[in-house]
Amino acid sequence: MAKKLAVEKDAVLWKDRKRFLGLPLSFTKYSVSEERLILRQGFFKTQVDELMIYRIMDIRLTRTLGQKLCGVGTITLISDDRTQPTLDLKNIRQPDNVRVFLSSLIEKQRNARGISGSEFLGAGRPGRGHMHTDDG
Repeated sequence: MAKKLAVEKDAVLWKDRKRFLGLPLSFTKYSVSEERLILRQGFFKTQVDELMIYRIMDIRLTRTLGQKLCGVGTITLISDDRTQPTLDLKNIRQPDNVRVFLSSLIEKQRNARGISGSEFLGAGRPGRGHMHTDDG
Protein backbone atom coordinates (compact mmCIF):
# COMPACT_ATOMS: atom_id res chain seq x y z
CA MET A 1 0.00 0.00 0.00
CA ALA A 2 1.43 3.38 -1.00
CA LYS A 3 1.92 6.05 1.62
CA LYS A 4 -0.05 9.25 1.20
CA LEU A 5 1.95 12.45 1.03
CA ALA A 6 0.96 15.06 3.59
CA VAL A 7 0.94 18.33 1.68
CA GLU A 8 0.30 21.60 3.46
CA LYS A 9 -1.63 23.86 1.10
CA ASP A 10 -1.14 27.59 1.54
CA ALA A 11 -4.21 29.80 1.36
CA VAL A 12 -4.30 31.81 -1.86
CA LEU A 13 -4.30 35.55 -1.11
CA TRP A 14 -4.43 36.71 -4.75
CA LYS A 15 -4.84 35.08 -8.12
CA ASP A 16 -5.30 36.15 -11.72
CA ARG A 17 -4.36 35.06 -15.20
CA LYS A 18 -2.70 36.65 -18.18
CA ARG A 19 -5.30 38.52 -20.21
CA PHE A 20 -5.78 39.44 -23.85
CA LEU A 21 -7.71 42.67 -24.44
CA GLY A 22 -8.68 42.51 -20.75
CA LEU A 23 -10.25 39.05 -21.08
CA PRO A 24 -8.87 35.96 -19.27
CA LEU A 25 -8.19 34.00 -22.48
CA SER A 26 -4.90 32.43 -21.47
CA PHE A 27 -3.42 29.32 -19.93
CA THR A 28 -1.01 31.39 -17.82
CA LYS A 29 -2.15 31.65 -14.20
CA TYR A 30 -0.64 33.52 -11.27
CA SER A 31 -1.32 32.93 -7.57
CA VAL A 32 0.15 34.34 -4.38
CA SER A 33 0.06 32.81 -0.92
CA GLU A 34 1.61 34.13 2.27
CA GLU A 35 5.06 32.78 1.33
CA ARG A 36 5.04 31.95 -2.41
CA LEU A 37 4.20 33.25 -5.83
CA ILE A 38 3.29 30.49 -8.29
CA LEU A 39 3.23 30.79 -12.07
CA ARG A 40 1.47 28.03 -14.05
CA GLN A 41 1.82 28.07 -17.82
CA GLY A 42 0.54 25.86 -20.60
CA PHE A 43 -2.25 23.56 -21.62
CA PHE A 44 -0.70 20.53 -23.35
CA LYS A 45 2.58 20.91 -21.49
CA THR A 46 2.28 22.59 -18.11
CA GLN A 47 5.18 24.32 -16.40
CA VAL A 48 4.99 25.50 -12.79
CA ASP A 49 7.46 28.03 -11.39
CA GLU A 50 7.56 28.98 -7.73
CA LEU A 51 9.18 32.06 -6.23
CA MET A 52 9.55 32.64 -2.50
CA ILE A 53 8.09 36.06 -1.66
CA TYR A 54 10.99 37.14 0.57
CA ARG A 55 13.42 36.67 -2.36
CA ILE A 56 11.81 39.48 -4.39
CA MET A 57 14.17 42.48 -4.41
CA ASP A 58 12.36 44.96 -6.65
CA ILE A 59 8.99 45.51 -8.32
CA ARG A 60 8.35 47.41 -11.55
CA LEU A 61 4.92 48.27 -12.97
CA THR A 62 4.59 48.93 -16.71
CA ARG A 63 1.40 49.99 -18.49
CA THR A 64 1.28 50.72 -22.19
CA LEU A 65 -1.54 52.78 -23.68
CA GLY A 66 -3.21 49.58 -24.89
CA GLN A 67 -2.95 48.05 -21.42
CA LYS A 68 -4.44 51.18 -19.86
CA LEU A 69 -7.39 51.01 -22.26
CA CYS A 70 -7.98 47.36 -21.31
CA GLY A 71 -7.52 47.99 -17.56
CA VAL A 72 -4.45 45.79 -17.21
CA GLY A 73 -0.69 46.13 -16.68
CA THR A 74 2.51 44.13 -16.31
CA ILE A 75 4.40 43.77 -13.04
CA THR A 76 8.03 42.73 -13.29
CA LEU A 77 9.52 41.11 -10.18
CA ILE A 78 13.30 41.12 -9.82
CA SER A 79 14.44 38.44 -7.40
CA ASP A 80 17.43 36.68 -5.90
CA ASP A 81 16.15 33.38 -7.32
CA ARG A 82 18.78 31.76 -9.56
CA THR A 83 16.36 29.94 -11.83
CA GLN A 84 13.93 32.86 -12.22
CA PRO A 85 15.77 36.20 -11.66
CA THR A 86 12.94 38.16 -13.32
CA LEU A 87 9.31 37.18 -13.45
CA ASP A 88 6.62 39.06 -15.37
CA LEU A 89 3.01 39.04 -14.26
CA LYS A 90 1.68 40.01 -17.70
CA ASN A 91 -1.59 41.80 -18.38
CA ILE A 92 -3.11 41.46 -14.91
CA ARG A 93 -6.12 43.38 -13.57
CA GLN A 94 -5.63 46.25 -11.08
CA PRO A 95 -1.83 46.17 -11.41
CA ASP A 96 -1.22 49.12 -9.08
CA ASN A 97 -3.21 47.48 -6.27
CA VAL A 98 -1.32 44.22 -6.84
CA ARG A 99 2.03 46.09 -6.73
CA VAL A 100 1.15 47.66 -3.36
CA PHE A 101 -0.13 44.29 -2.06
CA LEU A 102 3.08 42.50 -3.10
CA SER A 103 5.29 45.23 -1.60
CA SER A 104 3.61 44.91 1.79
CA LEU A 105 3.70 41.10 1.63
CA ILE A 106 7.42 41.14 0.77
CA GLU A 107 8.16 43.45 3.71
CA LYS A 108 6.09 41.24 6.04
CA GLN A 109 7.94 38.07 4.95
CA ARG A 110 11.36 39.72 5.28
CA ASN A 111 10.52 40.93 8.79
CA ALA A 112 9.27 37.46 9.77
CA ARG A 113 12.55 35.92 8.60
CA GLY A 114 14.76 38.67 10.05
CA ILE A 115 16.06 39.72 6.63
CA SER A 116 16.96 43.33 5.98
CA GLY A 117 17.24 45.03 2.60
CA SER A 118 21.00 45.44 3.00
CA GLU A 119 21.40 41.65 2.81
CA PHE A 120 20.27 41.86 -0.82
CA LEU A 121 22.96 44.31 -1.93
CA GLY A 122 24.98 42.61 -4.61
CA ALA A 123 22.77 39.53 -4.46
CA GLY A 124 22.62 37.43 -7.57
CA ARG A 125 25.99 38.61 -8.91
CA PRO A 126 29.01 36.34 -8.49
CA GLY A 127 31.37 37.43 -5.75
CA ARG A 128 29.05 40.19 -4.56
CA GLY A 129 27.46 38.64 -1.51
CA HIS A 130 24.29 36.72 -0.94
CA MET A 131 21.31 36.53 1.37
CA HIS A 132 21.71 35.00 4.77
CA THR A 133 18.73 33.05 6.04
CA ASP A 134 18.10 30.13 8.31
CA ASP A 135 16.73 28.19 5.29
CA GLY A 136 20.21 27.72 3.81
